[in-house]
Amino acid sequence: MRTTAAFLALFLAPLAWGKWVTVWTGSVQGPYPVGNPLAQPNLSAVFPSPEAGAKDQSFRMIVRPDLWGAQTRLRFSNALGTKPVTFDGAFAGLQMSGAALMPGTNRPVHFNGKTSVTVAPGESAWSDPVALPFVKGAATELAGRKLAVSFHIAGESGPMTWHAKSLTSSYVTAPGAGAKGQDENESAFPFATTSWYFLDALDMTASDDTRVIVAFGDSITDGTASTLNGDDRWPDVLSRRLHSRWGNKIAIVNAGIGGNRVVGPTEYTPTNAFAGGPSSKMRLERDVLALSGVWAVIWMEGINDLEYPNNSGQTESPESIQAGYKDGVARMRAKFPGVKVIAGTLTSALGSKSNGGRGTLEGDAKRKAINEFLRHTDLFDGIADFDKATLDARTGELRPEFVPDSTIGGPGDKLHPNRLGYQAMGNAVDLELFAEKPHATH
Repeated sequence: MRTTAAFLALFLAPLAWGKWVTVWTGSVQGPYPVGNPLAQPNLSAVFPSPEAGAKDQSFRMIVRPDLWGAQTRLRFSNALGTKPVTFDGAFAGLQMSGAALMPGTNRPVHFNGKTSVTVAPGESAWSDPVALPFVKGAATELAGRKLAVSFHIAGESGPMTWHAKSLTSSYVTAPGAGAKGQDENESAFPFATTSWYFLDALDMTASDDTRVIVAFGDSITDGTASTLNGDDRWPDVLSRRLHSRWGNKIAIVNAGIGGNRVVGPTEYTPTNAFAGGPSSKMRLERDVLALSGVWAVIWMEGINDLEYPNNSGQTESPESIQAGYKDGVARMRAKFPGVKVIAGTLTSALGSKSNGGRGTLEGDAKRKAINEFLRHTDLFDGIADFDKATLDARTGELRPEFVPDSTIGGPGDKLHPNRLGYQAMGNAVDLELFAEKPHATH
């Protein structure tokens, strides 16, 4: 039997077949139910006590890797928990439909050679490499297919770390159901959710020249008002364009959180949480700098800073948001020498429901000032002009065809583009920004 040290050596050794690249992320917030989920079923029978969290129950998280490799590894997070969480009974397999898996694809997941891992509050843990024998060659036939990551919470988790707005159906058992991750059929997971819990990153093996782009931002990156299970957020649209040009040599991952801000809040803990998650400054390490193979970042964020008051009771000024950009970009460049950092201009929120912030003429003037900075600064390596792609020049608002909600219907909120608007955004990104060879691999 191999020792733990032997497993660690195997896990940490350089990959003879290439490198690890991050191919999916679900940036975490919490504790559940703090956040902004969309189209969420009633979960009162599934999680009757948010303070207790999950209790002897299993999760089947459905995620879409932006590219596939012969091996994967998974990151489990207890970043916003208050007690240790034990994960066991973990498996990874190819989704067939709903909670059902393609027969024979479900593979066990280990942690340092063991079948369980206990993660302390504020921490996360990577699994050992998991072989995926159903991935063949370039795996182009798996493009758009989804991985089902199943795991069991032993005992009681306490407050759950989650990503509220997955816009993807995942599945969970009732409390006390025990470990069900090995089951390939859908009957083991009777409840649906449109959020991701505990799982926050997924790596695959890829060739050394594979490049990873991180889309970093708020709800407009997270995909509010796009189609449930449609994979039509603007990073999804851009993904299809990137793969059409470069195949499996490039991947994009979505690190958006609905309601997120550049500057605030200044404090974020399980007992002092905010629906928009930790500020970009607080989460940058976990959601960008700690990822594998990062070569470029597209950062679109700041509209929420113009809505919510800071510690002084005022919304942020364009200057304070610019200072936040400068700090974040400096940290990215320090971690990833040669990284491309692309600025996304802020789309209009004029006319949206507002507490005296982003939806007003004053808030829109601040947004325009930020965009002028982004268009003319040398801080970034390029610009994705999302504002230009979505603006109705006659009204200063979003173009009317981009407003009606694609998730649950209705007139829309004049803040979040719909499916058509996200297509315009994804198509507005100049692929030539990513045409040159990477300066370095990470």
